[in-house]
Amino acid sequence: MQPREDDLRRGALFAVAAAASFAVVGACIKGASLSMPNEVVVFFRNAVALVALLPWILRVRLRGLVTHHLRDHMLRAGFGLAAMYCFFYALQHLQLAEAVLLNYSTPLFIPFIAWLWIRETPAPIIIPVTLLGFVGIALIINPGGENLLRWPALIGAISGLLAATAMVSIRRISRVETTPRIVFYFSLLSTMISAVPMLWAWQTPTPVVLAMMVTAGLMALLGQLCLTQAYSLAPAARVGTITYVSVIFAAGIGWLIWDETPTTLAALGAVLVITACILASWQRKPRAAT
Repeated sequence: MQPREDDLRRGALFAVAAAASFAVVGACIKGASLSMPNEVVVFFRNAVALVALLPWILRVRLRGLVTHHLRDHMLRAGFGLAAMYCFFYALQHLQLAEAVLLNYSTPLFIPFIAWLWIRETPAPIIIPVTLLGFVGIALIINPGGENLLRWPALIGAISGLLAATAMVSIRRISRVETTPRIVFYFSLLSTMISAVPMLWAWQTPTPVVLAMMVTAGLMALLGQLCLTQAYSLAPAARVGTITYVSVIFAAGIGWLIWDETPTTLAALGAVLVITACILASWQRKPRAAT
């Protein structure tokens, strides 16, 4: 099966819609995590998204759910769920925009993962641009002060690496699978896996917390659909850079709800990372390896 033709304009629009959705998800998760275990929040995020897919499941029936690429779906779910656990932990312990920024360090990793995995060769300038972004991440992870290293920030950066691998896997699967089917298998497998910790970590949520987690699940589903469509329309390295606008949305939400303001070094790190993102987005389409 031949890869579909790239459509950068539509891919960018879907990426921006996904970024706005995920900023809202981050705010809801942060609010819920203040009183709920991380395991419970992760489970609800996936379970709600799976329930929201029921109308589509009933419409396509079993025939529409059949896949011959279960291994690829399992890889995507594994990396995506691991990134989710790390990201939610960072949301609980960091400022909203800071956690979102570290999670969205994906564009710094995506060109190299895409190069190794799906043979999308990055432009040479991507290397210095990426180094600039890594300097920004270092400023966020180690901002000085009493602690030499902030573990929540490091875990947030790891969530970006894992998410980058998951996003490249979407690019790979989208060549042979439809967007709804990719999202369905991610939601199904993630719900099944994240249900296991409920045996020892379950805690009944209050109505307010339940509402926040349901909203997070619904917005996450919307974001997944938009992001999966974006990666199916455009090269992974190009789409990944656009999603940085989620940091702007998150910063506004964090300031309005929690009166969050970044430290000087964290703000400088954010500028460097976002600058690296913009520079990377100006590069020409990645070259396919011979």
